[in-house]
Amino acid sequence: MPCGVVKSFLVSLSRRKPIEPDGEESTFNRCLTTLDLIALGVGSTLGAGVYVLSGEVARDTAGPSIIICFFIAALASIFAGLCYAEFGSRVPKTGSAYLYSYVTVGELLAFITGWNLLLSYVIGTSSVALAWSGTFDDLIGGVISKYFEENAAMGLPGLAVYPDVFAAGLILLLSGVLAFGVKESTTINKIFTAINILVLLFVIISGFIKGDISNWEISEEALINATAQFKNLSDTANVTSIYGVGGFFPYGFSGTLAGAATCFYAFVGFDCIATTGEEVKNPQKSVPVGIVASLLICFLAYFAVSAALTLMMPYYLLNEKSPLPVAFEYVGWGPAKYAVAVGSLCALSTSLLGSMFPMPRVLFAMARDGLLFQPLTKVTAKGSPAVATISSGVVAAIMALLFDLEALVEMMSIGTLFAYTLVAICILILRYQAGPSEDTDLQIKESTTKFGFLKAPSSPNSVTAKRVTILTISSVVCVVALCVTLTQGIDAVANAEAWSLVLVCIFSLILLLILAFIWIHPQNPTRATFMVPFLPALPLLSTFINVYLMVQLGSATWMRYAIWMLVGLVIYFGYGVRNSIQGKRLKGHQTNIETVSGKTDMEIIKEDRL
Repeated sequence: MPCGVVKSFLVSLSRRKPIEPDGEESTFNRCLTTLDLIALGVGSTLGAGVYVLSGEVARDTAGPSIIICFFIAALASIFAGLCYAEFGSRVPKTGSAYLYSYVTVGELLAFITGWNLLLSYVIGTSSVALAWSGTFDDLIGGVISKYFEENAAMGLPGLAVYPDVFAAGLILLLSGVLAFGVKESTTINKIFTAINILVLLFVIISGFIKGDISNWEISEEALINATAQFKNLSDTANVTSIYGVGGFFPYGFSGTLAGAATCFYAFVGFDCIATTGEEVKNPQKSVPVGIVASLLICFLAYFAVSAALTLMMPYYLLNEKSPLPVAFEYVGWGPAKYAVAVGSLCALSTSLLGSMFPMPRVLFAMARDGLLFQPLTKVTAKGSPAVATISSGVVAAIMALLFDLEALVEMMSIGTLFAYTLVAICILILRYQAGPSEDTDLQIKESTTKFGFLKAPSSPNSVTAKRVTILTISSVVCVVALCVTLTQGIDAVANAEAWSLVLVCIFSLILLLILAFIWIHPQNPTRATFMVPFLPALPLLSTFINVYLMVQLGSATWMRYAIWMLVGLVIYFGYGVRNSIQGKRLKGHQTNIETVSGKTDMEIIKEDRL
């Protein structure tokens, strides 16, 4: 008897939600167009990083080859973007990676994904609000920071130097705008995004007008002289350049790859488009187009701005915190810094809106499924999840008000990369699933014979689907082992030590074999308006990139992340398991769900026997 209870409990953790569950009706207002989604994706992704990141990476890591860094980073991001795009066309619902996981791999992993997304959105919102407050404070001469440091200094470990009331107020103000209505919010976002794009066009055109191609061909001798000047040395004998060896790749191609890893985070944010599935007029078309188009626009902007910047002045003279104003001063266009300041504030505004927009929608989706608290499902007459918006806004405002977020920002990366990884895995599993009528006795018999996996049937069935799922899980384990080996033994690999090369070769060979075995299996013939190409290679490559970036993060970050996950699992096992709507649906219970106007939808929940 106890074994039966344990088995039933474990099965409940892997229960999957149907794409079209019985009785679930959307209470959102379908009012968004493809242009709205592109503006939302560009605004969220093309944040203040475009004004700062180029200078930081070019000066210390990549030099002029920063444009290659952005190309590699964009390529890696588009892998994740394509996976999101296919899911957006197949599952046009609110919830993003949380929902994609729920319909593919089960409830527990879906909750973990949703909890990770909430982590990245809350910290992202708070950190962008603090950056907005700091940028505005710099423009007015530090009046705000000076006042609060003198009158309300906190000075406790883990807390901010002073409570940033301005940042907290900004979050609450935008929460009110978002709660008022989605169409109004996206209109404001389009205005700010348009201003940001115009400023960036001005920067790009100015850079190419005032640029000098010789800044991409700086000699090592010039860098040695610059190093001697920096160190206040009168003689350049025995001086080694601290700015690389010159040319287009001053820090070597390894520096370019390291810069690409940093630039990858500049493309984080497009996933907010995937949370709008129930608010778009034509989600099957608009969501994939919005994701791919916004990533392409962001790549062109980052590529062109970094090229203009490194042409305007030598990369080793760039200012890390405010490269563009200093570059304009260098070429004699000092007043242009005011245009850059306006663009930077607009970029921060759209980035803040982009962080806040998806957060309540993931909360709403989890609450609607019964995994979080039911009051979060309340929406306004305009179809906006008001309670979830205000609740998440208050939490983010408190964090921005009180906490020092510098130590927490890396946790945001874990949440985002975990979601990217799971979406890639889910695409791989979903595309090899059998349809409801594709299991035949002959196919199953063929698939289960000895060496049957080498001669797969023409269409998928339950056996081939299960086999691909096992192979996918095995590939993820192998990817993690390979990434840990490359990270922890990078010096040994660089020095060609035998043990490290053997491990890398073994894991790589196993991955290639798994890739080949998955490839020979039949895919589900069901077509979507957008489908990921180069299966199964592309999702596995996306998984490798995401996992590699995750294992680069420090142990302190992983400890904080473990505490966050512990809190989430307590909520899930204490509340979510017992109140799961899908659990009640499978047990044949009937449930009352309150909707936008206070009406009651009677859900007659039947067991799904497919």
